Amino acid sequence: ENSTESVVFIKNFSGTDPRRYSMFDYFFGNGPSQQVSTGSGVIISSDGYIVTNNHVIDRAETIEVIHQKKTYKARLVGTDKNTDIAVLKVEGGNLPAIKKGSSRNLKIGEWVLAVGNPFNLTSTVTAGIVSAKERQINILGGDFPLESFIQTDAPINPGNSGGALVNVNGELVGINTAILSRTGSYTGYGFAVPVDIAMKVANDLIEYGEVQKAIPGIEAVEITPELAEEMDIKTLDGVIVTYVIRDGAAEQAGLERNDVITQIDGQPIKGMGSFEEALSYYYPGDKLSIEILR
Repeated sequence: ENSTESVVFIKNFSGTDPRRYSMFDYFFGNGPSQQVSTGSGVIISSDGYIVTNNHVIDRAETIEVIHQKKTYKARLVGTDKNTDIAVLKVEGGNLPAIKKGSSRNLKIGEWVLAVGNPFNLTSTVTAGIVSAKERQINILGGDFPLESFIQTDAPINPGNSGGALVNVNGELVGINTAILSRTGSYTGYGFAVPVDIAMKVANDLIEYGEVQKAIPGIEAVEITPELAEEMDIKTLDGVIVTYVIRDGAAEQAGLERNDVITQIDGQPIKGMGSFEEALSYYYPGDKLSIEILR
C-alpha cells in the first residue's frame, strides 16, 4: 500500500527516426520499424524524478511513463552502465515519491516485496526474503562495473526491471535489476541494486550529469582459501591489494602490495562486493580511514 503507487510503467520506443535511413534502405525494405520495449520505474521525488534500469531505456528515441493511467513524456537525465541505473524526469507535481530505506541495514532473511509494473497493469507485487547481499554475478557493462547486488527469492520477471524492492514498511531498499535464468523467466533468484548505491548514482546524475566515482588507486582480489594458505592469512574476510598505482591516493597513504584491507571507515570488508560497495558511497577528494593487515 505504501509503495505500489510510486512504481510506474515505462515504454521505450526505438528504431523510428527516418533520418537514420537512406533511400537504399527503403528500396530494399529496410526502412524504419518501431520497436517498443517496456519495464518499470520508481518515483523518487514529488517533482517527477524517476529511477529505472539503464537496460530498460537503452537505445530509446522516445520514452513514455505511465502512472495511474496518465501518460507522461519522459526526458532522459542520465545513465550509468556501471550500476545499470538510469534517471528520467517527467513534468508533474505532487507525484507520490517512495519512502527510502537503507540497504546497509538490510538483514539476510528479512522479508522483502518486489513491486513492478510489468504489463501496464496497476502493479504486481511478489514476496520473498533477502537471500544474500554483496553478490557479484558478472553481468554489468561499463568501465568500472559495480556489482554488490541484493539477492532475493522474491520473483522478479523481465517487466519488473527497474521496479522497487521494498522492506515490510514499504521503504525502498533496492532497484530490481536481474534474474539468473536460462529461459528469461524467473527460476528462483532475483537481484537488486542496493538503494544506497542507486540513490548516490541517481543524485549524481541529477546534479552533475555523470557519476562521481572515487578511485582509490589500487587493484584488489578476493581472498581464496588457497591464497590465505599461501600468504599465511588467518581470515578469508577482506580483499588483498594486488597492485598499487604509482602516485595514486593509496600509495601516498602508504598502502602496499599484499596488504589485506579489512575495514573502510569502520565498515567490515568481507570480499570484493562489500569493498566496491563501500567505496561507491564516496566522492573524489573524500578521506577514508582504512584498516589493513600487513
